[in-house]
Amino acid sequence: MIINCFWEHNGNDTLLYATNFAGAYARGESIDEAVAKMPAEVASYARWCGCKAPDEIKIVIAEEKASELNISDADSDAIFDCELAPLTKERYESLKILALKSAEDFFALYDSIPNKGVPFAPERKTFYGTAPRTAEEMYTHTKNVNAYYFSEIGVDADNDGDIYRCRKRGFELLEAKEGFLQNLAVDGSYGEQWSVAKMLRRFIWHDRIHGRAMYRMAVKHFGRENIKNPFFF
Repeated sequence: MIINCFWEHNGNDTLLYATNFAGAYARGESIDEAVAKMPAEVASYARWCGCKAPDEIKIVIAEEKASELNISDADSDAIFDCELAPLTKERYESLKILALKSAEDFFALYDSIPNKGVPFAPERKTFYGTAPRTAEEMYTHTKNVNAYYFSEIGVDADNDGDIYRCRKRGFELLEAKEGFLQNLAVDGSYGEQWSVAKMLRRFIWHDRIHGRAMYRMAVKHFGRENIKNPFFF
């Protein structure tokens, strides 16, 4: 199976996204390192979403962007060509189902951690401030992009309640807007382009990148047998 990828990079730092699988990604200090990680990521992602993992994979770099962002901190402003086309109702629904499943699974992972206030790592500064160090901080950060992501496409959402409920309300507000399936690209904050399709992918990706970090750190502190792994990391 050909996995078409979008390569976003700054110097040697790489974010590689599988455009066939919305939200699947690999990071590396070089493109070769990220490419080497992608087959395992695709297999993990396929298991998560309930589809058959491809037996053989060929990575194709279909799009590329040189960025000035902190790619090593997973800072991204990429928009893919496939995120600029109008959405069918079926495509939108399939991506929404994955975005809501991702929210549920992220909460299940978080909820399984015995002590959510234990610092997992030393303090570290990132482009958005101090990196979350506890499970509670990781969960709050991941949940609270809700209002931001929806606002970038003109939807006045909020961060109230748990990660699933606030995201679901956001989709309900989006669906009340006439013509939302046209998926028009809009200029959001910091000169970044957004579309409905990009927002859906960003939710899944953002859950996945922080979920992976939270799972690995929780396993290190509390043991694999005590932590749920709904993402199949």
